[in-house]
Parts: sequence; C-alpha cells; structure tokens
Amino acid sequence: MTDILHSLVALLLAAVIAVPIFRRLGLGSVLGYLVAGIVVGPSVMGLFSDPDALLHIAEFGVVLLLFIIGLELQPSRLWVLRRSLLTQGGGQVMITGTLFAAIATWWLGDLGAGIVVGFGLALSSTAFVLQLLAERDELPMQHGRASFAVLLFQDLAVIPLIALVPLLAGADQGTPLDMLLDSLLVLGIFGGIVVVGRFLLRHGLRLVNSSGLREVSTAAALLVVVGISVIMETLGLSMALGAFTAGVLLADSEYRHQLEADIEPFKGLLLGLFFMSVGMSANLSLLASEPLLIAGIAALLVIAKLAVLAVIAIYSRMSLDTGLRFTVVLSQGGEFGFVLFSAAGQAGLLAAESSEQLVLAVTLSMVSTPLLYGLLNALVLPRLAKASQREYDHIDEPASPVVIAGFGRFGQMTGRLLRTLDIPFTALDISSDQVDVVRRFGNRVHYGDASREDLLHAAKAGEAKVFVIAVDDMEASLKIARLLKKQHPKLKILARARNRKHAHLLMDLGVEWLVRETQWSALRMAEEVLASLDMPVQEARRLVDKFREHDEVSLVRQHAVHHDSQEFMQSARQAADELRGIFEDDRRVVQEQRKDRDH
Repeated sequence: MTDILHSLVALLLAAVIAVPIFRRLGLGSVLGYLVAGIVVGPSVMGLFSDPDALLHIAEFGVVLLLFIIGLELQPSRLWVLRRSLLTQGGGQVMITGTLFAAIATWWLGDLGAGIVVGFGLALSSTAFVLQLLAERDELPMQHGRASFAVLLFQDLAVIPLIALVPLLAGADQGTPLDMLLDSLLVLGIFGGIVVVGRFLLRHGLRLVNSSGLREVSTAAALLVVVGISVIMETLGLSMALGAFTAGVLLADSEYRHQLEADIEPFKGLLLGLFFMSVGMSANLSLLASEPLLIAGIAALLVIAKLAVLAVIAIYSRMSLDTGLRFTVVLSQGGEFGFVLFSAAGQAGLLAAESSEQLVLAVTLSMVSTPLLYGLLNALVLPRLAKASQREYDHIDEPASPVVIAGFGRFGQMTGRLLRTLDIPFTALDISSDQVDVVRRFGNRVHYGDASREDLLHAAKAGEAKVFVIAVDDMEASLKIARLLKKQHPKLKILARARNRKHAHLLMDLGVEWLVRETQWSALRMAEEVLASLDMPVQEARRLVDKFREHDEVSLVRQHAVHHDSQEFMQSARQAADELRGIFEDDRRVVQEQRKDRDH
C-alpha cells in the first residue's frame, strides 16, 4: 500500500510540475502530461514498471471525452456545421487516411493493419488543438471554427474505426458473410441501446434529479456512461462506442449541460492520466536506436497533413492567414491514434514494436505543432500582413459635423441613426475586412487609422462639431483621445469606454462625456429582472434610474483616487454603503406614502 501511495505522489508531483511549465511555454498541457509520464515511466526514473495497468484505468478519460463529444452532437448544431463537416472534415479524413493507409500497408505488409494505422494517423488531437486555440482566444475566429468542424468529424470517424478493429483483426478467420453478420450485429446492438435508452434514460435522470442531491446526480451521470460502456464491452464492442452512444442519446435532453458539468472534472483528470500512461509507454530506447525512422515517420506525418490541409483551405477559399493557421494547427497526430494503435495491438492486428514506433512519431508531431504555430504567428503572418496591407483610403470629401472613429457593432448604431436623419458623417475604421463588409450594406466608411494625425487632418476632424470614439481597443481609444485633445482642444469628444478603468483613463485626458458600453443594456436587464419579480414596471424603472444616477456620481468621485488601489477600494465600499442607505431611506418614504394613502 505504501509503495502505491509513493508512486501516486510521484505521479501527481510530475503532473503538477510539468503541466504548468509547458502551458507557460505555450506548448499545451497535453505535452506536459506526456513528458511527465516519460519522466516517471520505465525509460527514465522507473517509478512505474507497468504503465499498462494505469492505462486501463486512464482509458476511461477517453471514454468520458467521447461521451461529452456525443453530448455536443445536437441536430441543430450539426446542421449549422454540415458544409464544413462534409467538405473540410470529410475531405481531410478520407484523403489523408487513404494516403497514409497505402503507405502503412506497404510498410507493414498487411491491409487491415494499414487501414487502422493510416486512418489513426489522419486524426488530429482534439484536446490539444482546442486547448491551443482556447488559450489564444482563437476558437471564435474563422480558422478556429473550421478546425472545430474538422475535429468534430474526426471524432465521429473514431467510432466506426474503433468498431472496425476487431472485424479487421478477424478478417482472415471468417468469410465475407461472417463479417457482414458481425457488422449487422454491431448495428443491431447499437440500435437497441438507442431505442431503450431513449425511453428509459430521461425518466431515470428525472427521478434521480428530483432528490435534489448533487452527489447522487453525479453518480447517476457516471453510471450512465460507465454502465453503457460496460454493456458494450461485454458484448465484444468498444467502451468508447458505448460512451459516445450515451452522449448522443442525451444530446438534446434538458440534462445535457448538467451532465457535462458533472463529468468534466473526471474527464480532465482521467485524460491527464491517459496522456501520462502513454508517456510512460514511450520506449525511449527505441527512439535512441532508430532516430531516423521515428523522426522520418513524424516528419512524413506532419508534411503530408500540411499538404492535404493546404489543399482543403484553398478549396474552401480561406484567406491566406486563415488558411495557414488552419493548416498548421491540425498538422499533428492525436490521442485517438493512441487509442486505435492500442486497440489494434490488443487485437493482434499490430505488432508491439510498430505500435511503439507510431506512438513516438505521433508524440513528436504533437511537439512540433506549438513550435510551428509560434513561428507562424511570430515570423510569417506579420510579414504577410505587412506585404498585403493595403494603403489607407484617401479621404476627399467636405467636412462633416460628425466624425466616427470605429464603425463596428457600437459605432454603427450612431451611424445608422444619422444616416436615417440625413445628417452627414465621416466614418473611419482600421479593419479592412470590416470596411468591406459595411460597404456592402451601403455605408460610406473609410479604411484608416484614426490615431494618426495625418488621417484626422484628412477627415477634417478640426471642422467637426462632434467626434465619436467608438473603437473597441482601449489603447487605441486613449491614443485617439490624447491626439484630439492636443490638436483640437475645443472639439467635443464623445467616447465609448469598455469598463470603469477605461472611463477613468479617458477622464484623465479631459474627455467629459463617455458611456460604458454595457452600462445601459445591463441596467435594462436589471429593470426586467425586477419586473419579473412582480415589481410594478414604473417602480422598477424608478429604482434603476436611482441606481444609475448614484453610479454616475460615484464614477466621477472615484476618478480622483483611481490611481491609488487602497483609496479606490475604500471609495467603492463607501459608495456601496451609501447606495444601501439611499435605498433604505427610499423604502421608508414609499411605505409612509402608502400609509398616508391608506388613511
């Protein structure tokens, strides 16, 4: 027991040290787990001599990941992504998988093993890519959405591939009729679980949730996943297939979000253990004895994927920078390749040495992705942007009474109103894409940087009555305000502030009228909340107005101390106490007025 605890402490310590370091270096937590596993495994420290024992437990991380992927497969979401799923995802898997399968069949001398290896190498790392994009806030961007669609298709492709492994392993032991019957058996079992689960799961979860105990709900979520997975395994199928089935059954249920929240901590921990156990299984002596072969497989994997993904990006008519990001971020092998290689090895379809070589090659390909992506962002894209950046528009029109800097979702509201009233204005925006989009809707907007003195002069800002700073970037907003106050001190400036801090910095520059971008919508929401609690609408509006007036007074008062954090906090506490007192006095006055009316 003591030895087990010592090993567990070493395992957790390696993860706690390695993962934050790798995330700080921008290499992602997956590589951190892999390296931690390599360090504590047989190849280095030897603290775990039997990584396969841990791998059997850790494989539940992949099982839970597939359950959550199944939960995401709502019909409405799939319909929105249908084009990307079929063209980008399907094209990538089929082209890359077929290419790798042909090479692997020639290398291994077996068609079944070649198919598993080829399509296993075609799969990228869902956990790795999504985390890399999320850390850079790039998931909502075009290349992030396209990458998600490809990864989703790959995750869907894993299910038939896992189910195919035992069939391929026994392909030489049965007739085509036997294989057909086995396939029909798989489909029948799958369909039976879907039908039964559709009617029973929701009623069972409703009964469990009626208890109101969070721990029981969590236990029920784990029971659903593990129970269906065990049934599948007992019938000779994959646990991962069972988990995915359970997720799909509940994808459009009212319990989807709760199940995802309950499973998420277990999934993260077990996935970490899975990657560590893969790292422990890495045979570094094999890498030392066959470095050219392992590096060659990894290089071929990355280069072939880059080529196929580049073709898909061109076919999808992505812009150059979007296509490059999309291509590089998906160029590695993934965790489901490890799962397929392990399943193929256990089924006797793939030799242990070949499996170890492939695991090392996929790991190296994963190491290459953050390095290539970092070089792309640091060296290639800035040069491309500089080379392709078009010149700012030449502004040659009469002076307007209003100049708007920033014509995005915020500035356009003012512009639309002015255009409706036939009031001329000059609009500037630094995003060429945004300029092109709004021009298609009939808006007159100029591409240019409003923080440049020559462009403000060309826009005749000094002859305007009002200058609206509606840019999203805080630093750019402050730069424009500073330049305007220096060049045109009497010009009236109306500014958009992202938050309280931004508002105070604008006030430092002498901007007297500003609006925090979410203030009015948030207050309107608060008013609706009060009305939804059966408060009369007029009363709710009066209280919200009183809150707004006090908040605006506090904003001005706190401006004097916003550079001193302690004084600022004290002022904020004082304002909260003051507001509470105002509302208590107001409540007493209202109660007295009601008493007078009753008498």
